[in-house]
Amino acid sequence: MNTVTKARLLQNRRWRIRKKVTGTALRPRLAVRFTTKHVYAQAINDDAGTTLVFLSSLDAELRKQKLKANIASAKTLGVAFAAKAKAAGITSVVFDRSGAPYHGKVKTFADAAREGGLQF
Repeated sequence: MNTVTKARLLQNRRWRIRKKVTGTALRPRLAVRFTTKHVYAQAINDDAGTTLVFLSSLDAELRKQKLKANIASAKTLGVAFAAKAKAAGITSVVFDRSGAPYHGKVKTFADAAREGGLQF
């Protein structure tokens, strides 16, 4: 299977998920994306089209820890994101895995965010 086909399949999975998952002001969408080097997570209010909270492995405090896109870093980032979201007044979210399978890094991030106090 070539790269173009894989990218197309991934985009179709993203669209299929996004048809069902939308964020509101009361319950924003927690979108998590793992690239080959970094992890990005944001809480999005789709009604207003705004990002409420954003955190990535490129953040100044987290960059010192040399986080990569692996399971150990996913746990650290999940807890840090939950703390930042709670500080912004967000307690409940809808999880958007961005087309990635729900296991490994994605599942670890979700479990860590739940441990940090987010409900979804």
